[in-house]
Amino acid sequence: MSEIVGGGAKKVLYTLNTVRRMGLANSAKALRAKNACKACGLGMGGQLGGMTNEAGEFPSVCNKSVQAQSTDVQTAIPSQFFSHSLDEIRELTAKELEHAGRLGRPVYKPAGASHFEELSWDAAMDIASARMADTDPHRAFFYSSGRSSNESGFVLQLLARLWGTNNVNNCSFYCHQATSVGLGSTIGTGTSTVELDDLNGCDLIFVFGANPASNHPRFVHKLIACRERGGEVIVVNPAKEPGLVRFAAPKSARSMISGGTEIASQYLQPRIGGDLAALKGLAKAVLALEAQNTPFIDDHCQGWAEFRDDLAATTWDEISTESGLSRLELERVATVYARSSNAVFAWGMGMTHHRFGSENVEYIANLALLRGMMGRRFAGLLPLRGHSNVQGIGTIGVKPVLAEDVFDNIERELGVSLPDTPGFDTLAALEAADQGDIDVACVVGGNLYAATPDSAWAAQAMDRIGLRIHLTTTLNQGHLHGVAGDLLILPVAARDEEEQSTTQESMFNFVRLSDGGIHRLPEVHSEVRILSELGQRLIPSSVVDFERFASHENVRQVIARTVPGMEALKDIGVAKKEFHVRDRLMHEPVFHTPTAKAQFRVHALPTVNEVADSYPFLLASVRSEGQFNSIIYEETDSYRYGADRRSVLVSPDDLAALKLSAGDRVDVLSAHGEMLGLSAQPFNLPMGSLLAYYPEANVLTDRERDPRSQTPRFKSIPVKLRRSVTA
Repeated sequence: MSEIVGGGAKKVLYTLNTVRRMGLANSAKALRAKNACKACGLGMGGQLGGMTNEAGEFPSVCNKSVQAQSTDVQTAIPSQFFSHSLDEIRELTAKELEHAGRLGRPVYKPAGASHFEELSWDAAMDIASARMADTDPHRAFFYSSGRSSNESGFVLQLLARLWGTNNVNNCSFYCHQATSVGLGSTIGTGTSTVELDDLNGCDLIFVFGANPASNHPRFVHKLIACRERGGEVIVVNPAKEPGLVRFAAPKSARSMISGGTEIASQYLQPRIGGDLAALKGLAKAVLALEAQNTPFIDDHCQGWAEFRDDLAATTWDEISTESGLSRLELERVATVYARSSNAVFAWGMGMTHHRFGSENVEYIANLALLRGMMGRRFAGLLPLRGHSNVQGIGTIGVKPVLAEDVFDNIERELGVSLPDTPGFDTLAALEAADQGDIDVACVVGGNLYAATPDSAWAAQAMDRIGLRIHLTTTLNQGHLHGVAGDLLILPVAARDEEEQSTTQESMFNFVRLSDGGIHRLPEVHSEVRILSELGQRLIPSSVVDFERFASHENVRQVIARTVPGMEALKDIGVAKKEFHVRDRLMHEPVFHTPTAKAQFRVHALPTVNEVADSYPFLLASVRSEGQFNSIIYEETDSYRYGADRRSVLVSPDDLAALKLSAGDRVDVLSAHGEMLGLSAQPFNLPMGSLLAYYPEANVLTDRERDPRSQTPRFKSIPVKLRRSVTA
């Protein structure tokens, strides 16, 4: 295989072509405006300007930012489009659908109908409010993606709870909920302990189960900077991702001219599902080097003796067998960690998308605590959040269970009683739908169909929902599958089009203010306007006057008084002063646990594949360089040798064992679905590990999940591989 380098001239040219398609004036206005980037949660934009990050570094813009903006600047889908039937529209690929244009007016598809029809806003809101008024709130659920604002999320969850249900959930249950659970049990907070500036002073960065070259390109610049100042980057990932080997950073002339900068100084490739064993091996090797920080452990931690004894009882043979890594490989990396002064631990969904995702995260925390890499500057824990405000949506309460203090504060502040019955998480909401127990779903942003495991089942479950109300900027596959019931789609303003300012929270707990104010489409409404109008129609004004929540300023005032840590939100609209959520960053060894001490957690090595006799491979679903979440911008993956979306990536040794060659057609089968006629492409993977592209590979996934976080195991699906019977 020829060498692939991340970034480089091809990405510059691609970005320039995208800008050209958008138009120079449109792209300049979008990228320079004071609005948070709507792509990943790294933290660009806001009051410092669209191409400046929260540490004040300029220019901070990447291909993902430009791709996202290219969708927003599209003109409205013409009315003639809706003369085509749903069956005809379904023939469009996800990429074609994304580029069909923006939704400019509400559209509706009654149950049994074959076509969408355009509606006026009054007619659309009449349908939504009348159907909801006739629905038992317990037979409904509310869902938000991480694209929405804090203001929209707060009004959404308040509307749901005052209407009478805690069936309030969000996309984090499909991504980083295991992080929230795992960090909550170890250090007492579910988010990053470091700020962006801490990455400028560390001498070691671990990257576990993530591919930031594709998904968080701005983070790669921090990895490069760490290497350039003499630090180390250790990548732990089953796939040898070319963009994490070398990356030509467009911002750096030296990196571009040299053909790319070396990213990983050490690269460990555990087999899929071998992460916990690899982490145990690293911890065991650190102890053998006597590199633990004993004073820190004695003063600030609990559970040390049990943790130490469990490591002693776990043999190297067990660790090597389960991880697929040799003792020598793990000891070599442990030696690098043992001599580091300031280490940051970053991870993505490669760690959380397993039945033991929470345990994986707890063990990352264990590894950091072992050497006291917590509670000080330039060291700590960094979950790599995939969407621009997924963390903020959780902070302000878009989840089934509100924190006790937030619950009490809302009741006191608004003089209301909130329901205390259990609410559905994301997957549980769809399981209820499959049982016929959901009449209405209100979905704000995202693509819930594409995000849900077991695609055939997901469509079946959604078919059984009486009315789905979607608030969105564009059409996606989720509006075309599982639509046997009524479907109402309401077009919303993009972040930079909001008539009032909005706020978003980065993965570093930094709250940014987006000005909005760009006018593109005349008939789109803000999410807050739509939700507050629904509130006015459904909730008596004697309970809460939802008309006041049409004002984002009023929403922020209530958030500031009810959500601990968000007090500074009350002035942000006027003072324009962005801030870190209080008590999140850990620059002092103060832990928010009941004992005020961090807790070491002990776990046995899990059984990853219980059906290996029938399904000997484990498959992970992955994103390509040309996509963001379920949004597809390009059909091929330039960082994986041009593989198209109908490919399965296979170890060359496995190809040889199966007597297959590159490009041969193969079938991938699981207990829940099949993908036929895929192109087998060689990729640097451990034997027994496969990759296929999300969301297409969701036909193979099942509803097995981490019982603690309810996160599905998208990254460890038992499958078998055979030469295609259709070839």
